[in-house]
Amino acid sequence: MSDPIGQVLFAGAIGLVVIGIGGIVLSRHLFRMVLALVIAEAGANLLLVLAGFRWDAFAPILTQGVAAPGPMVDPVPQAMVLTAIVIGVGVQALALSLVIKVWECYGTLDLAEVRERLEADLAGQAGVPLPGSTERPAGERPLPPATAPAGEVRQ
Repeated sequence: MSDPIGQVLFAGAIGLVVIGIGGIVLSRHLFRMVLALVIAEAGANLLLVLAGFRWDAFAPILTQGVAAPGPMVDPVPQAMVLTAIVIGVGVQALALSLVIKVWECYGTLDLAEVRERLEADLAGQAGVPLPGSTERPAGERPLPPATAPAGEVRQ
C-alpha cells in the first residue's frame, strides 16, 4: 500500500501492537496488563483488516443476475477479525474476572505482592517453609562501613 493514508494506518496498527506488548511486559499492575492486552489485540485486528483491504475494490456483496462491478476486497481477513473480536471479548472477560478474584483474595493488584502472598499461601497449605536463599553472606554487611574523607567530620 503506497498511499500515505495506508502507511499511516499500518504504522498506527504496528504502534498499537508495540504499545500493547510494552504495557504487558513493563507493567506490574494486573489491570493495566489486561488493558495493554486489549490495545495489542486492537492493533492485531487492524493489521488483519489492512492486509485484506484494497483501496480500489468494492465490498464483496453479490446479488443474483448482477455482475461484479470490479475487483473486490478479500472477505476472509474481515471474517477472521470478527472471530478474533468475539474470542478477544471472551478472553478479556475471563482476565477481568480473574483480576477481580485476585483483588478479593489479596487486596492488591501489584504483581510482586500477589506473587509473594500466593507463594506464602501455597507454602502454608502444603506445610513447607517458604523458599529462601541457601547461601548466607559472609559477615554482617556485604560492604564495609563507609568512612568519611580526610578532613571531614561525620555526625
